[in-house]
Amino acid sequence: MSGPRPLPRLEPDNRFFWTSGADGRLRFLQCADCATFIHPPRPICPHCLSESVAPAIVPGTGVVETYTVNHQKWSPDMAVPFIIARVAIDGAPGVILTTNIIDCPVDAIAFGDKVAVSFVQQDDVWLPLFKKAV
Repeated sequence: MSGPRPLPRLEPDNRFFWTSGADGRLRFLQCADCATFIHPPRPICPHCLSESVAPAIVPGTGVVETYTVNHQKWSPDMAVPFIIARVAIDGAPGVILTTNIIDCPVDAIAFGDKVAVSFVQQDDVWLPLFKKAV
């Protein structure tokens, strides 16, 4: 998917996630009391209801759990086809991120492929997209 993407609204609870790419590190909230990773970001741990949550750095790698190839051109500047995937994040048990797989032919992706984060900056947001791992 090329061209400008719709951007998320930066809020106090999610700003860390959308700006983590500034230093190239992927972060998710983690509960200090039960160690649960939380995504999407929220101020209270859904597992133990603790308010002791803070961003934690994860390796930035994962595995493609499932994917689809989008052929629908939703805007005039959108390049199609492109891959939308759900990636299970290494080091953050239970976190699955819906994202795009970039720099990969649509017929070269498969369930179980290892991927690594590649941030794309747009305005004040660093979008966590993924490339197939080498």
